[in-house]
Formats: sequence, C-alpha cells, structure tokens
Amino acid sequence: MSKREQYQPGPAAGAEVKKDADVWTLVVVRDFRHPPAKVWEAITDPAHLREWAPYDSDRNLGNVGTAQLTTVGAGKPMTSESRISKADAPKLLELSWGGQQMRWELEPYGAGTRLTLWHNIDRGFISMGAAGWHICFDVLGAQLDSDPIGRMVGMDVMKFGGWQRLNAEYAKQFGVELPTWSRGS
Repeated sequence: MSKREQYQPGPAAGAEVKKDADVWTLVVVRDFRHPPAKVWEAITDPAHLREWAPYDSDRNLGNVGTAQLTTVGAGKPMTSESRISKADAPKLLELSWGGQQMRWELEPYGAGTRLTLWHNIDRGFISMGAAGWHICFDVLGAQLDSDPIGRMVGMDVMKFGGWQRLNAEYAKQFGVELPTWSRGS
C-alpha cells in the first residue's frame, strides 16, 4: 500500500475563524520541523508549490508584484492575476488569490517553524477551506520531511473520506452549516 493510500488526516485542529463585519477569516496554524527558510521556499517556489498547494504559480511568490495563480484539481482550471503585496523572506507573505486575501507568517518555533495562514474566505466555504488547508499542510509536512504523499487538492480531495470528515468536524467547530453538495451524499 502506498503512502498516499495509507494517509489519514488527524482530527480537525489548529484552525479558527475570525469575523470582522462581513469578512470571515480562516486562521490556520501549523508547526513544521524545518527552519523558516525551508518553509518559505516551499510556500513561494513554483516547483515546491506543485508538490502540495491548491494552486500553481507562474513565478516565485517571494517578491512583490503580480503572479498568475491557477487552481489545481478543479473541473476547469481557473487562472487569476494575484498581487503579492508583501514579501519579507522568510517571515511574511501577503497576496490576493481569486479576490481573497491571504497572509502567511513564519516564525521560528523551537528548531522549526510556526506557520500561520490568514485566509479571507466566504462563510459558506470556511469549513471546506479549513479541511483543504489541513490536508495541504499535511502533504507539505511530508514533502518537507522528504517523505512525499503527493498533492491532494480540488475535486479529487473532496472525494477522499478524510476530507469529508474534516469538513464536518470544522463545520461543527466553527458553528457553520455544511453546503449540501459537500456532504458526500
């Protein structure tokens, strides 16, 4: 059995929701055993993004400016012009993706890195986003450990039982309803 077939995500944890007026923000915190410079490379370099992220980039995200981010695993790939507004390696990355704002903060944590992601996301998709980032960060961690699982994103991951469980667990934690079409029924 392959590592991918054996993979099961842990329970929903390390995420919370913040609300400011009509803006909902998913905050996901994950600790990695690797130094900030290595995690920074994984979240900004297109070759590394192709191993774990829900999007591909036409350029390195480590510099301010525009980039084309293309969704992966969607029925039809969607490309959006994204704006990297802050890039302070290996500490802070702020960018827009499909009209949503994302802020990535990396800080030393023991011998590794604490990564905090703030992602403005529609309330109706917040549990799905938490489940998706949970699995993406598991895949990222395995990739950083040189024990790859393989990218798990988009429609493919939504068919995965672990994602459906996480989606339900995060919805319960956040007090939101699951979209009918995401319940796996």
